[in-house]
Order: sequence, then C-alpha cells, then structure tokens
Amino acid sequence: MKNADAVIRGALASLIAVGLTTIVAPVQAADMEKCAGVIKAGKNDCGTSHSGCHGSVKTDGDKEAWIAVPKGTCEKIAGAYITTSPYARPGGKNGN
Repeated sequence: MKNADAVIRGALASLIAVGLTTIVAPVQAADMEKCAGVIKAGKNDCGTSHSGCHGSVKTDGDKEAWIAVPKGTCEKIAGAYITTSPYARPGGKNGN
C-alpha cells in the first residue's frame, strides 16, 4: 500500500510540474530582457563574442556576459545594461 501511495504522489507531482511549466514558460520569454555587465563568473545565461554559452564566462563583471531578468529589472542594477548584441545567444559569436 505504501508503494502505491508513493507512485500516485509522484505521478501527481509530475503532472503539476509539467502543467506549471507549460503555463509559465511562454509568459517568461516575452517578459524577459538580457541584462549584461554585472554577472558573476560562470553565471552567464548564454553566449558572447568570446564565449560559447551558459556558465562559460571566466571573470566577474564581463561587459558582454548576460542573464535573463524580468523586464524593468536591469535598469535598476548599478552598472548593468540591456544588451542587444547579436552574439548574446546560444553559441555566441560562433553559433548558428
């Protein structure tokens, strides 16, 4: 009986997680901006002109390293700016 309860609870938790992801993901993409200039080493979201993708920047405060933040947040962070670089994407400069 305990195993059956665990399986049912696990299945319900999975369904809830999948449901929340499908509801929240489209909203997040539209309401986010790429915030650069203040990211800690190894914490960047994706590529730059000199790095391939997330977690690849080696120094704190790299001027091209960015993370996605809710719109309106970046302008509130001292030293941060919204990047429009064509390299701020998966693969960075060498991406397709």
